[in-house]
Amino acid sequence: MPESGQSKQGRTTHPGPASAPPVSAAPPVSGVVPAPRDAATAAASVPVTDAVTGPVSGSGPVAGSVTGPVAAAAARRAGLLVTLVLGGLTALPPLSMDMYLPALPAVTDSLHAPAATVQLTLTACLAGMALGQLVVGPMSDKWGRRRPLLVGMLVYVVATAMCAFAPTVELLVGFRLLQGLAGAAGIVIARAVVRDLYDGVEMARFFSTLMLISGVAPVIAPLIGGQVLRVTDWRGIFVVLTVVGVLLTLVVVKWLHETLPVDKRHSGGVGQALRTMRGLLADRVFTGYMLSGGLAFAALFAYIAASPFVVQEIYGASPQTFSLLFGLNSIGLIAVGQINGRLLVGRVSLDKALGFGLAVITLAATALLLMTTGVFGEVGLFPVAAGLFVLMSAMGLAMPNTNALALLRTPHAAGSASALIGTASFLVGAVASPLVGIAGESTAVPMAVVQVVCGVGAMLCFLLLCRPWRARAGAV
Repeated sequence: MPESGQSKQGRTTHPGPASAPPVSAAPPVSGVVPAPRDAATAAASVPVTDAVTGPVSGSGPVAGSVTGPVAAAAARRAGLLVTLVLGGLTALPPLSMDMYLPALPAVTDSLHAPAATVQLTLTACLAGMALGQLVVGPMSDKWGRRRPLLVGMLVYVVATAMCAFAPTVELLVGFRLLQGLAGAAGIVIARAVVRDLYDGVEMARFFSTLMLISGVAPVIAPLIGGQVLRVTDWRGIFVVLTVVGVLLTLVVVKWLHETLPVDKRHSGGVGQALRTMRGLLADRVFTGYMLSGGLAFAALFAYIAASPFVVQEIYGASPQTFSLLFGLNSIGLIAVGQINGRLLVGRVSLDKALGFGLAVITLAATALLLMTTGVFGEVGLFPVAAGLFVLMSAMGLAMPNTNALALLRTPHAAGSASALIGTASFLVGAVASPLVGIAGESTAVPMAVVQVVCGVGAMLCFLLLCRPWRARAGAV
């Protein structure tokens, strides 16, 4: 197993996938450098950089004038800052989606549009995030992480403000598409930054930590959305999101420095980017993880798109009750993600944890299908909510591990690989969104059918393409 479990700053070389030659590790990057898991040990051998003031002791190893505890404390501060910044970037998409969910019925009434058309506002945002990642990922490999991220954040703020004043559902769909295109920068670049700075087991742990931070967004977003609806209409939700976007942009300007050195950037144009992506897709194992993660995300988004109508319209719950149930499900996802990062990673192979998570997702979706089709007779909200809780919690195993396993194979093109992972997830999610409402607002069967199909598809991609029973170079 080539990965040592330390951050990439603690090594001089870094092996790529079986088909790629070893790639030299990036030199220490000025600005934010996350602390390795054992900061006190690493402080003796790696440069320590403070997120705000710059290097603590120069550009070389820690000087004798900086004591071990001081260096370790500086490393921990830098690690905490980069974790919070990247967590905020990954939290922005679920915040943009989930805060808006309790308002979907209100938007339907306000704009005099059918539910299926209003659900297209979710689909448009997802499609924008998918396409935006495909563009921003290669851009970040060529120009670095910071500049494309800042441009994307500024456009996101403008697009979100325009959503608040949309007079028709058609314009709202268009503005949500632009919002998604711009918001893609935060998603794809956050993953690429993690790949720049971490490797192996530590990368998997870091993704689980990011899930803890970004997972807070689904917990609080519907609660905030429900409370905003008490004092204003659905437009006020986009005003709040605009303020959040402005604050996060300022945080990025101040604390997230460049993590991709100039000598590691790709100099080619569009043709080079396409060739890089073609090479990534030719890697059967990478493609297997990408598709497994995308289909699992589609099962998750089927729940996101359908649950406001299932919980509120079919089972008669209030927007506040829906928000509480949604938050409880998100807590389950966070808890399992932390179990994965703190207890399983390093003790159980990532493939085994991923396979178990996908199996649970498929079984929970099957149970929901049986309940919604009446096999168990008339069921109330509680059994359906329990099935959704199990499905959502299992995402805590599927999502961080598919990201880590796929990116482990792509040290040479983290931005492009991150873009393909995100694009696959959001495109499949965008397709799944309108399907859950195809039979109207009075049945939850389409939601369950979509989730079963996605769960089975994710398992098949994992087993047939990744072939986890075979030993591979770079396996963790």
